[in-house]
Amino acid sequence: MKRVGILTSGGDCQGLNAAIRGVAKGLYEQFGKDVEIYGIKDGYTGLIFGEYKKMEPGDFSGILTLGGTLLGTSRQPFKTIRVIDENNVDKVAAMKKHYKKMDLDCLVILGGNGTQKTANLLREEGLNVIHLPKTIDNDIWGTDITFGFHSAVEIATNVIDCIHTTATSHGRIFIVEVMGHKVGWLTLSAGIAGGADVILLPEIPYDINKVAKTLQGRIDSGKKFSILAVAEGAISKEEAKLSKKELKKARADFRHPSIVYRIAEELSDKIDNEIRVCVPGHFQRGGSPCAYDRVLCTRLGATAAKCIKDKVFGVMIGMVNGKTVPVPLQDVAGKLKAVPVDCDEIKAARQIGISFGD
Repeated sequence: MKRVGILTSGGDCQGLNAAIRGVAKGLYEQFGKDVEIYGIKDGYTGLIFGEYKKMEPGDFSGILTLGGTLLGTSRQPFKTIRVIDENNVDKVAAMKKHYKKMDLDCLVILGGNGTQKTANLLREEGLNVIHLPKTIDNDIWGTDITFGFHSAVEIATNVIDCIHTTATSHGRIFIVEVMGHKVGWLTLSAGIAGGADVILLPEIPYDINKVAKTLQGRIDSGKKFSILAVAEGAISKEEAKLSKKELKKARADFRHPSIVYRIAEELSDKIDNEIRVCVPGHFQRGGSPCAYDRVLCTRLGATAAKCIKDKVFGVMIGMVNGKTVPVPLQDVAGKLKAVPVDCDEIKAARQIGISFGD
């Protein structure tokens, strides 16, 4: 009898249930009745405190299109995972204890970068783990795409599409804040797809004067409205000169709710036009997965099930050159996939006149 645990950790996104379903259906196809699947509640927290339940085949029906995660999720920051907490809980020891208590052959972990680092730690501790790359940021090293990304792009693009109509009607400048603290894949894709005039990314520090010049140029040419797609982690050229510690302190001292409000204020002093801000926030992580993500999650889940049958552990299931393949966790954990400033998407955007504020 094979015994497999599944957990979802970190921020939720579209496709988690679809991926869980892919793993489960793949396992039932591989092992028939000779497999038991245990759903671990609320991510690593459930593994630490032994909160899990045996799942039945019916639990995985009707969830392909369901947003969120039926297992629940939570954040357990990697930097504190080895810290003994105030209740004297050794989190790593507790996770190993409950893994062994469940008598698992493998633990399938769905999550982003922080989740992946903890998965790799568990691998180092001798547990059989498989990681599925989940994040709307698409910033996980070793895979061409992460599930949740395309669904979030669809939502962010729709926001920009809708903003276009009101921006056009009123002749306003709209600044749309798109999720992405450290990387700008989501903002870049949604900005291009939504026809943004300016795209600001964490990877390309901006000069507010150059942004203003672009917008003023559009006004002078008779274009009464403009759209800016701004990643929540966008930084100015002045901020780019700061150390991480200095930047963190500077952002903590912000008198603005987020970067887009500061940009709006700075631009209002340079441009004689109405400026509005739109922050769709967690809308970008919610709702049903798009068709692409449903297919991707199914493929990743099925490949994970095959790896369990073949006893291939300590890997992430990545999408590489159109194929789902196992990638050693030690080769990818802790690495961030940022947007290359010379990538084809940015080159194409520049070629059609989109400004990156640099």
